[in-house]
Amino acid sequence: MSNPVASSVQSLPVARPVAASAASGTPAATAGAGACIARHADGVYCDVAALGHTLLAAVEGILLRNQYFAGLDYPVLIKALFGHGPELPRNARGETVVRLADGILPFDPARRQLYRAVKIADGQAEYYFEPVFLADAEGVEQPTSLDIDEFIADMWMKGIRFGIDVEGVAAAIASGAAGRIVVARRLPPRPGQDARVVEVSNELHRSDAPRQLANGRLDLMSFQNRFPQVQRGTRLLRKLPRVQGEPGFDLSGIALAPEMPLDLELMDWSGPGTTVDRIAEGEFVVALQDGFLNVEGNRISVGDKIVSHDGVSARTTGNLQLEGDYEEFGEVQENRVVEGGSITVHADVFGHIVSRGGVVCLNRNLMGGSARNADGPIVVQGVASSAVIGSANGEVSLQRAENCVISGSRVSVVEAVNCEIVADVVEITQAEGCAIAAKRIAIERAAPRGHSEMRIFVLRPDCARIDAAIGMIRERVGRFGELAGQRRAAMGALAAQPEVASYLRLAGRVRKGELVLTPEQQPAFKKLAAAAAPALKQMAALSQETKDIEAEQQSGMALLARLEAQRAQHSSAASVAILQAAGDITVRALDVEPDSAEAERGSHYHLAPREIKARLRDASGAELLFAGSSGSFSWSTAELATS
Repeated sequence: MSNPVASSVQSLPVARPVAASAASGTPAATAGAGACIARHADGVYCDVAALGHTLLAAVEGILLRNQYFAGLDYPVLIKALFGHGPELPRNARGETVVRLADGILPFDPARRQLYRAVKIADGQAEYYFEPVFLADAEGVEQPTSLDIDEFIADMWMKGIRFGIDVEGVAAAIASGAAGRIVVARRLPPRPGQDARVVEVSNELHRSDAPRQLANGRLDLMSFQNRFPQVQRGTRLLRKLPRVQGEPGFDLSGIALAPEMPLDLELMDWSGPGTTVDRIAEGEFVVALQDGFLNVEGNRISVGDKIVSHDGVSARTTGNLQLEGDYEEFGEVQENRVVEGGSITVHADVFGHIVSRGGVVCLNRNLMGGSARNADGPIVVQGVASSAVIGSANGEVSLQRAENCVISGSRVSVVEAVNCEIVADVVEITQAEGCAIAAKRIAIERAAPRGHSEMRIFVLRPDCARIDAAIGMIRERVGRFGELAGQRRAAMGALAAQPEVASYLRLAGRVRKGELVLTPEQQPAFKKLAAAAAPALKQMAALSQETKDIEAEQQSGMALLARLEAQRAQHSSAASVAILQAAGDITVRALDVEPDSAEAERGSHYHLAPREIKARLRDASGAELLFAGSSGSFSWSTAELATS
């Protein structure tokens, strides 16, 4: 099979439909073929406007009239008929040129007999090649060979219009050897590509590199960016639309449609804090707020809280220092630190939980670690064992605590064993072998535990300083009253002087309009005013001093009222109630100054665990209120105040 010369192709014009005409030595095409196929001196061309079905009918008409294409460019024919294969060539003007063959020749019936039947099975055609003979003019059979162009025409008439292996067939013909080979193959459809989602933001990726400290050193126990944070409006994911596949072709030229690729709904990938933005560029999952990325399955969300299922360990996360809230479904391993806002852990905690303010909720056990909160509550739903639990300004709520040091403004425990507890208010259902110190204590059942005594210290307010302050302020307020009385008496003595009394009486009537002075009376009135002026000046000064003294007196009385209310509050602040003593227990009162700076800061539960233990095991300076092994005990400062 020959191809057109490149220079000739670039110089040829685009083929146009012409009437069938015969070139020198070339049979004329039929009228039907001439509708879209034209023969020029250098070859057979097709009109580019007639590609596809129109050309297919024209080719069919030529081959049915026992003709074939000599020097056929099979790839160009397949591209022109079925749109499969390399792009068609173009001329110098950039116009598509469709040159099909060198010419159109008659297919000798005698030579057609040389071509045997073809075997078609499983999408391919097999042909048995063997030596062939053709009778000469005298009827003597002479060896001959097949022709590739005739072979293609014969295969077409046998239903094989696509997929002929031209090079393989030409090689088999040239070899002259006998044998069966595959001469044509079906082209299976090329599958398309399902719609998919790709990342469009580098901020989605974690960085497990060691964190670099301010001094340039590396913290090998912390990762650089374990939980990525994104800004509002950041594009996170993009949907790539499905790509249609390309059709295949059967040997007959029938198109084989590919399967439809799968589509997806990007909303299924958008979780809370994100939305799907559909614009001209495509479909994107976009962050609706600033926050941390959370990925659950194929859904991505952005929220103020980090949700993790990997646990906290040296392998997974390292130590965590977070700006927001944190929720963990895995274990927090020993010596690992989690610092953040509100922290929730659904598995066991063996490490350390540190909250800067929020809620610390441990839904399982706290074993040997610690939980601290600078400003908020701590809740442990499981067992706390050999742990340190402390809230600087919040409630601590525990189910069962063993060998723990517990502190907080309010501590509630269902069952406490061998614990040291310091708080403002302590409520325990059952306490065994504990040392407890608080302003208000309520225990349903108290008992020793082995060699551990059951010690209870009620922090009784020592109001001596308040009482002294109340006495001093009350005395000072009384002195203010005496001073005011003295100033008012002095003002009365000055007002009783004859000149002053006369002036004040006349000036008052003049101001009210009851008396109108005549020109003859005005000099006498001015003389009287001049005589009373020194006394009036002294009276004005005494009046201002009286007002200042009365203001100080009112301020002192207000402060006295506040101190008395505070005294009454502290008098009823301390109490202890034990419903049942089930063994030797002691209850002591430990005086504390309620107005001291240390008491206001709650220093008794801000101490280090070692200091808490030392203070609670030392009973020196405490008044014994109860020592017994049975019965109940109740005591409060309110009862003492009323008795």
